[in-house]
Amino acid sequence: MVVAAFVMPALAQQSGNPLAGRWDFNITTAHGTGASWLGVTEKGGKLEVWYQPTGGNVYKLKNDNVKVEGSHLILTLSPATAKRPAMTWELDASGGKLTGVQKQGDKTIELTGLRSPELKRSAPKAWTKPEPLFDGKDLDGWEPFPSSAKSHWLVKDGLLVNEEHGANLKTTRTFDDFKVHYEVNCPDDGNSGFYLRGRYEVQIEYEPLTSNPVERRIGSVYGRIAPNPELPRTPGQWETFDVTLVGRMVTVVRNGVTTIDHKEIEGITGGALDANEGDPGPFYIQGDHTGGLKFRNITVSVPER
Repeated sequence: MVVAAFVMPALAQQSGNPLAGRWDFNITTAHGTGASWLGVTEKGGKLEVWYQPTGGNVYKLKNDNVKVEGSHLILTLSPATAKRPAMTWELDASGGKLTGVQKQGDKTIELTGLRSPELKRSAPKAWTKPEPLFDGKDLDGWEPFPSSAKSHWLVKDGLLVNEEHGANLKTTRTFDDFKVHYEVNCPDDGNSGFYLRGRYEVQIEYEPLTSNPVERRIGSVYGRIAPNPELPRTPGQWETFDVTLVGRMVTVVRNGVTTIDHKEIEGITGGALDANEGDPGPFYIQGDHTGGLKFRNITVSVPER
């Protein structure tokens, strides 16, 4: 399996080709708003395109599914099957944007892609004292979502517990740069994630090893950055995570071992609340996959003013 963060080249925000760059899309459908992303690089006179759908992982489109006519880009994101028509994006580059439509059968959705912000920032000179985001008593400061899903989040014996799959859970506060600490107990075959700014998932899972490549296993930035080293798997035991995010640069320390060291997150991951990468966002915990996960000692530090 290809590890996107290792093989995908850095995308220049300024290029002679107006289609090249990183692009953020907020997509409005009948079911709500979802976030997607494109990474477009010009290589040898051709375009290499990486696509992050609203769910799942980022992946490279096959050359046959990318067609360019001047500043007009046609992408086949899913081919036609016996049960459904193909889904395509048709985009034009103009005024620093990509605009166009998503087509699938007789359904069309308008698209606007904005250049992803570079988010180049220096680390702060000092951080505030860690403050609790979860007090072990109640869910103050947290709210389940979406409203259509039943929440199974509760406080039990001082722990934040998701008893079974249902709603996700997010903080009512939003954050820009931060250091966040959390401790998690994930059962065997469990799957969740802890989202940074509501856009970048740090994966939590103990599914069979054959289910996920390394860049989608526990401790990864889902589909984007693989942990290195990959630590022993300990389902049903408490583990600690300390995650620092400044701009796009992330460091992950798991159980006291640095597994991601100051790496760039190139774009949003599946399940992102929105594609507004330049804005502060909440923390959120995925609850719509499996239940049985427990959390404790969730704290945050922010740059000292």
